[in-house]
Amino acid sequence: MPPDVSARARIGAGMLVLGELIVQDGGAAIAVRIFPSVGVFGVIALRVAFSALVLLLVARPRPPRRLAEWGVIAGFGLVIAVMNTSFYLAAARIPLATTVTIEVLGPLVLSVVMARRPIAWLWAGLGVAGVVLLWGLDLHRLDPLGVAFAAVSALSWAAYILASAESGRRFPRPLDGLAWAMAIAAVLTLPAGIATAGARIVLPVNLGLGLLVAVLSSAIPYGVEQVALRRLHPSPFGVLMSMSPGIAAGVGFVILAQALTIADAIAIVLVVAASVGAVLTAPRRRPAIAEPVA
Repeated sequence: MPPDVSARARIGAGMLVLGELIVQDGGAAIAVRIFPSVGVFGVIALRVAFSALVLLLVARPRPPRRLAEWGVIAGFGLVIAVMNTSFYLAAARIPLATTVTIEVLGPLVLSVVMARRPIAWLWAGLGVAGVVLLWGLDLHRLDPLGVAFAAVSALSWAAYILASAESGRRFPRPLDGLAWAMAIAAVLTLPAGIATAGARIVLPVNLGLGLLVAVLSSAIPYGVEQVALRRLHPSPFGVLMSMSPGIAAGVGFVILAQALTIADAIAIVLVVAASVGAVLTAPRRRPAIAEPVA
């Protein structure tokens, strides 16, 4: 963060981040609402395809020149495809807030492993306690398959962070690797979307909603994060991003009418507390782990 950034600018950046989380989870909620129209795989295909199109138009990335670079973006694209697919398959079966809460465990566990500090295991324990509270008290309350998909999404998020870091080392411009990886993810997800949705996927209303989901869940969050990180230290930025499960709970209630039990609320608080603690006690040389724009 530049030393001359004023307190007012930092507060404004913090408000932008909170607004970004609301917009991003709103995009996910809209995606859930249009599942009946084009199906889960249709929504995935539309979101990833439009995200790739926006990134390619904005970034105008140079083609990879080495075989190793193609290997990196191929792996990166596969991770993005798996992450999006597993997230939406989970959101189709369990509440949005529960999906996001379980997904957050991916970067949380990664931060614990990479921190190599005893206190990091406290945050891991809090996160696990939250998930046990979400599901363990009533084994029949949540769809086991939905929980499994959310767990895959969590692992994919951790893999996304590592793949994104490797892409950043390979490509001098930060958007180049992401743009090509998103294009590969689109190629991987489009066949299933077209096969399940058929001609409905190209109806103007569905194309418009798919574009809206892509803009809300990818384009706006990435732009906001770029602005915020110029004004905020990574630690407060990471703390704000850790609020995602709580914000997803609010968005799920307002848009999807998904109410929470007291146990759900306590579980979300535990996971948020674990994420905040991991950010605040992480080694200063490591950046905060942010919400992926994929």
